[in-house]
Amino acid sequence: MKKLGLIGGTSYHSTIDYYRMINEKVGEVIGKDQNPELLLYSLDIALMRSGDREKIQKEYLRISKELISIGAEGILICANTPHMVYEFVQPQIEVPILHIGKAIGDYAIRNNFKNLGLLGTKPTIKIGFLENYIKENYPIEITIPDEEHIDKVHHYISKELTQGVFSSEAKSYFLDQMKSLEEKGADAMILGCTELPILIKQEDTNFQLIDTTGLHVELAVEFILGE
Repeated sequence: MKKLGLIGGTSYHSTIDYYRMINEKVGEVIGKDQNPELLLYSLDIALMRSGDREKIQKEYLRISKELISIGAEGILICANTPHMVYEFVQPQIEVPILHIGKAIGDYAIRNNFKNLGLLGTKPTIKIGFLENYIKENYPIEITIPDEEHIDKVHHYISKELTQGVFSSEAKSYFLDQMKSLEEKGADAMILGCTELPILIKQEDTNFQLIDTTGLHVELAVEFILGE
């Protein structure tokens, strides 16, 4: 098995899910009496909250190199928003970063989705790193919330979900946003914040949900097992 380096902490709630799910899914293949070697670096979420993009990029590069120095053969960033560092970090390291956009795009193609609604933090929506990756690599359109809703979407994620608060009010709000995205043409919804799949499950709605955490974990498992 290949040794994977995980960069988590944004937030620790979703990092726990990543760690648990990777171990569970690898165990389903190799047996429950074994588990993969994982290297986990959990950083302080205050770094992302600072909004200092240059500092964020340099820290992710430093952490990636540190994980590689102790044996990581690949890097998995355990959240959506920090993938904003991908274009800066990947050219400067010798192992692959397993991009969450690939996990999403591959799944969308398998299911014949043509237009994906995107819910996530303000950087995820406004900077466009996830949207650009998908549109550059797949024949897929991305639909985002109306401008007047982006701040509120970000508020629920940053002030509630990443702090472990999963309220019925937030769930209702995101379901309403999905309805608006569907009306604009989306045929599936990217839960583009790693905590959103904790808040909303497929059984909660008729909208087709794309659980980025689960799909990213599957990509990690394929890498670990060399598939």
